[in-house]
Amino acid sequence: MSEKTESLTVGSLFSGIGGLELGLERAGMHTVWQVEKDDYCRRVLAKHWPDAQRFDDVCTVGAHNLSPVDVICGGFPCQDISVAQTASDPKGLDGSRSGLWFEYARIIRELRPRYVVVENVSALLVRGLERVLGELAACGYDAEWQCLPASAFGAPHQRDRIFIVAYPQCARLSGLCFGRDFSRQQRAAHAEFGNRRITCGPQWADAWARIRMGHGVPLRICRRATKPLGNAVVPQVAEYVGRLIVSHHSQLRKAA
Repeated sequence: MSEKTESLTVGSLFSGIGGLELGLERAGMHTVWQVEKDDYCRRVLAKHWPDAQRFDDVCTVGAHNLSPVDVICGGFPCQDISVAQTASDPKGLDGSRSGLWFEYARIIRELRPRYVVVENVSALLVRGLERVLGELAACGYDAEWQCLPASAFGAPHQRDRIFIVAYPQCARLSGLCFGRDFSRQQRAAHAEFGNRRITCGPQWADAWARIRMGHGVPLRICRRATKPLGNAVVPQVAEYVGRLIVSHHSQLRKAA
């Protein structure tokens, strides 16, 4: 799987600055296209994935302009789900932003990838997971899911996120990602990734406002740079999920 010609191809929705695809590429995959509406984020993506196609609106892409890929990944907007932002009025998947999940599902139906990777805040467990799983089932996909904290992979913060891995119902092999052996898998991941501590310099110790005051970073630049970082998937977690997918794909090829 290490050669690009043999690697699983990836298409990314709601790409942000590419944390998901970076992790999947570290697991041996190759990014073909990305969809991201934010102009600053698209410039970051263009720098690191110059050969990938880029689009700016999930509502206008589909089988007519996206090439088929083995894996579609994406963390659809969490604003209508997140406890931090919707404590008084959680709209969930009925909200205009988190409701973009249904565009994600449409693209899955049109492209029929081998695998789907969905990432979101852990509040999805009680604010719409059943609808996400229902849409995946309607598309003909089985799914496994688990909340994975970034702290288990060497990050100095909790950042608990749900990861859903889906695949066509006919392709199921028990324990793909989050089955009976998950505790063992998580311990192994912590042993490897946890020893690779993600270091944070003193300039990242406090909020961006203090960074500006203490280090002279202009407010405009600080907001522009730190917001995408705050929204990004921790690549080490995505790499772990990517490795499990690559292992599952290898098992399928051997069984064929």
